[in-house]
Amino acid sequence: MNSKFKLLPISIFCFIILLGYGCSIKEEPVVYNPVAYNLNAGDLTPPNLPIDNPLTVDGVHLGRMLFHENKLSLDASISCSSCHLQEYGFSDSATFSKGVNDLRGHRQAMSVFNLAWNTNGFFWDGRAPLLRDQALLPIQDALEMQETLPDVVAKLQADQMYLDQFFKAFGDDNITSERISLALEQFMFSIVSVNSKYDQHLRGEATLSSAEQRGKELFFNEYNPSFPSISGADCAHCHSGKNFENDDYMNNGLDSIFTDDGREKATLNSADKAKFKVPSLRNIELTAPYMHDGRFTTLEEVIMHYNTGLVNSPTMDPALLYPYHNGGLLLSSQDVQDLIAFLKTLTDEDMATNEAYSSPF
Repeated sequence: MNSKFKLLPISIFCFIILLGYGCSIKEEPVVYNPVAYNLNAGDLTPPNLPIDNPLTVDGVHLGRMLFHENKLSLDASISCSSCHLQEYGFSDSATFSKGVNDLRGHRQAMSVFNLAWNTNGFFWDGRAPLLRDQALLPIQDALEMQETLPDVVAKLQADQMYLDQFFKAFGDDNITSERISLALEQFMFSIVSVNSKYDQHLRGEATLSSAEQRGKELFFNEYNPSFPSISGADCAHCHSGKNFENDDYMNNGLDSIFTDDGREKATLNSADKAKFKVPSLRNIELTAPYMHDGRFTTLEEVIMHYNTGLVNSPTMDPALLYPYHNGGLLLSSQDVQDLIAFLKTLTDEDMATNEAYSSPF
């Protein structure tokens, strides 16, 4: 008998065994097993997170997926991460971010790290009371993602990967706009910046250079025109605490005639005209351009604005009136460079490169 026919029954037998083995392999069931996410607060005071949206490992991961998901935009061309880039401190190097159809917004993209310590509204004008509210507005904005929430839900429902992940995060695969907002809120709360050189300095793990140390003194010392030799830049008046912000809205003397009314748009209170959110100075080296309209491209320009460029208006912060009426902050060119040296110690390379915040796709 031909040898190939002798092998035929053995081949068929092996095929049947392999077929049976393959059929016996089952996909792992999707399980709802919420595990608390351990937020790394570093040396900052632990934040008061919303009790109705506790951070879980699967919830944060779903939020990370959505943050980097182009399906949230009308033509699948951009995601949240398109305008909040990790290497730029989760801000944008463009003055105004590019939306669908190459349309541009009217304000510079704000950073989205350490938002767990933000309790006083979101966006430059604070129009979103909670981070979950903020998360949905760019999706629907005509200059940004140009999409509707029902369409986003429909696109995610058609993807088994998202059905599975919503189940893991919430206990069933019901996808809603509210759950999208809660997941995005969880992920953005998880983005922390707590390990800059300055943090390491406070822990005794790093030593500031002479320029950085002098810049630190200028940063925290109060402005005192009567004693120029000890007068500081008084930056900590607004950029206070370990997060280097005060969670408030202020007019920092940019203009006397306003093209953007700032917080007044949200509160309808004329006393809030031209007031904008005071951002954290952490990672300021990474987040150029600066101010709500990105008008300054360098830290030198920012410091010189406060040194000699303040413009008075009815709602300018009273603390800025003192240097305005007394010849400015009296900073020398060396003072400016030392201040910049200190500001650069607030850069957190760990945050800028942490894979836990990067695209999971």
